[in-house]
Amino acid sequence: MAALVMTACASVPRGAEPVVADTLSGRLAVRVEASDRAAARSENAAFELQGNAQAGRLSLSTPLGSVLAQARWAPGSVVLATPQGERRFTDLDGLTREVLGESVPVVALFDWLRGRPWTGAPSVATVTPGEPGFAQLGWSVSLARFDDGLVVAKRGSAPVVTVRAKLDR
Repeated sequence: MAALVMTACASVPRGAEPVVADTLSGRLAVRVEASDRAAARSENAAFELQGNAQAGRLSLSTPLGSVLAQARWAPGSVVLATPQGERRFTDLDGLTREVLGESVPVVALFDWLRGRPWTGAPSVATVTPGEPGFAQLGWSVSLARFDDGLVVAKRGSAPVVTVRAKLDR
């Protein structure tokens, strides 16, 4: 998602309808390794994630606080608002696949950023000493620095995708 929005020059107005739920915020970095289909790409932004897997909002901002993009979802509706306008998608998976060229499990991020597996899919705990975490949905989620607010999720299948989130505490 960040690849599209980081090219924006203008700010996106904040969504009118508030989402009531815990808010997670911090810095988000997404790196997609090079493949035979595309060159490597890497983007980062401040983020604010609200709601849950069924209804929520993900805002991406510049370091100065200007909103670059905002994804909003509810049952049957996924909208990405950027300075170039709004685009609609059938689901969050479709949004990340279209914007990043790869699927990123946004619905699982709510739990992953809280240091636990998503309840919507099976998971396996990491067995490497000193490397707490788990594997889920084809991703390895490292919680080795969770106490510092850092969560790193890496999809091992090509192209490798790494999502790093440094949470505000």
